[in-house]
Amino acid sequence: MAPSPANPSRPLGEERILVVRTRFVGDTVLAIPFLRNLRRAFPAAVIDVLVEPASGGVLADCPYKDELITWSRPPRRRRLLPESLTNLVAYAGWLRGRGYTRAYVLKRALSSTLLVRLAGIPHSVGFAGQGGGLLLSRSVPIAEDRHEVEVFLDQLRADGLPVDDAHNENWVSAATAAKVEALLEAVEDGGRPRVFIAPKSTCWEKQWPLDRLAAVIARLVEEQGYECFLCGGPGDAATHQTLKRLLGPGPASHLHDFSSSLNLRETGGLLARMDLCLGIDTGLLHIAASFGVPVVALFGPTNPNQWRPWGTPCEVIRSPRVMHSRHHRLREVNAASARKSRWPRVAASMDDIGVEEVMAAIDRLLAARLCPTRA
Repeated sequence: MAPSPANPSRPLGEERILVVRTRFVGDTVLAIPFLRNLRRAFPAAVIDVLVEPASGGVLADCPYKDELITWSRPPRRRRLLPESLTNLVAYAGWLRGRGYTRAYVLKRALSSTLLVRLAGIPHSVGFAGQGGGLLLSRSVPIAEDRHEVEVFLDQLRADGLPVDDAHNENWVSAATAAKVEALLEAVEDGGRPRVFIAPKSTCWEKQWPLDRLAAVIARLVEEQGYECFLCGGPGDAATHQTLKRLLGPGPASHLHDFSSSLNLRETGGLLARMDLCLGIDTGLLHIAASFGVPVVALFGPTNPNQWRPWGTPCEVIRSPRVMHSRHHRLREVNAASARKSRWPRVAASMDDIGVEEVMAAIDRLLAARLCPTRA
């Protein structure tokens, strides 16, 4: 059996690896290329991924992990420091009993780094800052404007492990595919193109005015004969209802909401059957991209250099005006900053994105995507 790159005296098959990637859906999906490369480096190792309950389902069908471990913590809004520390210490003790030999912390947070340290994992890799230099075996600096996928892979590179082309991928189980197919068969779409709409974020500054989104959906339905789909959590219901109200009964009959029928894991199966995904910067766009679905992404306060959909045909739409996110003041883009990155590292205004701009991006992507027949 081949030796471990980090410890030549330990066979690869004896490695037990913990990957920490808690919090949001999009961040979790973007860890798939990391997990693939980690599995290639350690084909016989146990590789477990620590996730949170709301986002871990997106990795349910990933073949590169052995187990998804859920870190259940006190609700964020009501979390007190003593309660959080008690939870962290207890969980670290539980992880210590699992005998992990190395850990990769893909979350920029002191709590995640401290968890790994308290768990006694002998070899740990994470990001510089957040106490990483003191608590980790190896801390990796984060390059400015680097995409999050590459930021994750930089941990493997820093650990002396090979990295492939970083391509994106995802999977749908047979049961999920059958469930999604049954729902789609009930939609009499006549083979028309399918567009997934992702209108809602927990960050209000990411929102695009719903009346403009409704105008885009109406044109897709009435002028081009597309069928549109929604699928989200309980917190998205009001936004979905508002969209249907703005559309009116005719176009709204072609906007199909599967939120009550599919969980997060199954939503991936639905996205895999779409011809296009249109939305603001949310995890749903990253799920769509992982299935190779073209994406039109509307960016405002977040940085598309770091967070644009990865490894799929993509149109990023961003206003040339930017705002100071804390005080919501607008100012013109600094020319020197714009030259350093593909997109300026500033918070842009969502209010300046127009319907025509979005329609043109949709037309470009769908023209390249659609064929006379759909499998």
